This record gives sequence, C-alpha cells and structure tokens, in this order.
Amino acid sequence: MSDDATRLRNRNRLLLIGLFALFFGSMALAGLLRFSGWRPAGMKNHGELLEPPGDLRQVTPQLADGGDYRWEPAARRWRIAVMPPADCGAACAELARELDVVWQLFGKDADDVHVLWICGEPGCLPPAGAPRPGSLRVLRPSAALRAGLPRADDPRGVPAYVIDPYGFVILRYPPGFDPAGLRADVARLLKVK
Repeated sequence: MSDDATRLRNRNRLLLIGLFALFFGSMALAGLLRFSGWRPAGMKNHGELLEPPGDLRQVTPQLADGGDYRWEPAARRWRIAVMPPADCGAACAELARELDVVWQLFGKDADDVHVLWICGEPGCLPPAGAPRPGSLRVLRPSAALRAGLPRADDPRGVPAYVIDPYGFVILRYPPGFDPAGLRADVARLLKVK
C-alpha cells in the first residue's frame, strides 16, 4: 500500500471516530444534564410541583351565592385558587390586587382562567373597592376542598394553587409568592391547550 493510500485510510478512520465521538458524546452530555436535574430556565416552574397532585375531581365546590361550581374539563379552563383566613383585611386586598393584575395580563386568554376565592365569611373577602378579577368565583369552604389543597393552613400567610381543567391541584405557591412567576406558569399551561 502506498503512503498516500495509508494517509487517506488513516484520515478516514479519524473522521469516522470523530463523528462517532461527536454523536455519542453529545448524547452522553444530554443524559448527564437530564439526570443531574438541570433544566433550561424556561422549563422550570416558579411554583412547587405537587407530587402527587391534589385530587378534587370528586369534589363539587359550592358557589357562595348558591349553585355548584363544576370542573368541566371540555372547557379547558385553568384555575388559580386561594383560601384566605377570616379577617385577613389588608392582606386580602393586596392578594386580590395581585391576582387581578395576573388575570389581566393573560389578555385574550383571561376567560380561560378562573380565580377561585374560597371563603366562608365576609371578613375573608377582598374589601369593598379592592380590584377583583373578572373571572372571580367565590366558593364556600368545605373539608373535602381543604383536603385537596396541600398545606392550605400555612401560618406564614395565604398560598395560591393552580388547578388543571380536570380538578387536579398541580402547583402550589407559598405565601408571599411572586405574582410574575404565577403568571408565567399559567401562561405556559394555557399554551398546552
């Protein structure tokens, strides 16, 4: 075999080995990143992903003014739920303002998001004059509803929850949550339709 043929063969072998290393090396790096828990910033939830999710499918909440609030999965409606304590006053006003801003920022998708305010007494409602989202539904509290909202009685304040169209409670936001994070998570879920 001539020197030119040997060099060509060696070059082709190195090229084949390089392509093999590039292909399987990138797969190994992707696997390493995946199993180490790393995710791109756009793929992370701002709220706590509940595993297992709270299950409210068998619960039919009651509206404060009478009637049932049904989950209606075919409507593809997402919910943001809060359960403030009695006599929350200024904290309720601030929570209502934040939820109203979040709801308004959904724009054309705002009708696909209901804000559920779970409250049995006048003292836990937003004060008169406080902004209220257009899709606000006031629900009566119940033991079954409370059981489906993990750690609802947080001593630090009022957590918020995201409920999917079927009635699964999938995300929890701790008291003092960032409304921008809640909006970003729900906006991402609205695109899943």
